[in-house]
Amino acid sequence: MRKPPPVRRLAGNEGYTPRVPVCPPPPPIAAPDAGSNGNGYHTSSPFAAPAPQTARDTSLAVDRMHVEELSVAYGTKPVVNSVSLPIRQGEVLALIGPSGCGKTTLLRSLNRLTELTRGASVSGRITLDGLDIATMDPTALRRRVTMVFQQPNPFPMSVFDNVAYVLREQAKRRPRRAAVRGEVRDALARAGLLDEVEDNLDHPALRLSGGQQQRLCIARALAANPEVLLLDEPCSALDPLSTKLIEDLIIKLRDDVAVVIVTHNLQQAYRIADYVAFMYLG
Repeated sequence: MRKPPPVRRLAGNEGYTPRVPVCPPPPPIAAPDAGSNGNGYHTSSPFAAPAPQTARDTSLAVDRMHVEELSVAYGTKPVVNSVSLPIRQGEVLALIGPSGCGKTTLLRSLNRLTELTRGASVSGRITLDGLDIATMDPTALRRRVTMVFQQPNPFPMSVFDNVAYVLREQAKRRPRRAAVRGEVRDALARAGLLDEVEDNLDHPALRLSGGQQQRLCIARALAANPEVLLLDEPCSALDPLSTKLIEDLIIKLRDDVAVVIVTHNLQQAYRIADYVAFMYLG
């Protein structure tokens, strides 16, 4: 059975004593019974999944981003406090912690979405391939560091045009459908959706199931060929089967892009993450 992913300590909280009691640790995990595969799935379930493998060798992972002493506040309320951590291609980094501890704010800071919130103030430094993201054009940055949100948000257009929209925006023109067809299909294939929608590319995206809509949003993000993929609780509104499909997809993608995921599901973090960063009170 795979060992739990290592916890990556968030620098900046040394010696800090919280003023409120820390939540008690979770109870020990009992040995799996005959009907379980030890992974939170029961083998009698239609959603049964194989037990995780042993820990992966991430020695070949490539540094993509560095967060250095990042602090974020909304008005006078601090939300993220002096966080430092690396983000590497070849790994999945899971951000976990109680609600309101700053996970999503940290995630949104990685492509400067935090700046869009009125009253937000950001200090510290974040680099992408050695460049300070504060000096980068925000639109160009968000093509390289793309984000998929908690609720699926396909555009009110066809499946094909949802993905082609990104390609057309990048080209600063409106190429013919045939010119982007291959790239659209590639993005849908990478998101594990092409086989399901190949005959319905011109159908409205809003007719897809919730899980398919979320994978379409991932395909749309991948169409930009990002270096970093940010996922904000992408499975929280999905059924178990759709959740498993997206977890399998994340595992496949991590060798091509650096993946950072916010999740409240500790079993999910255990299944897919190479490293876990625990946040508490920022």
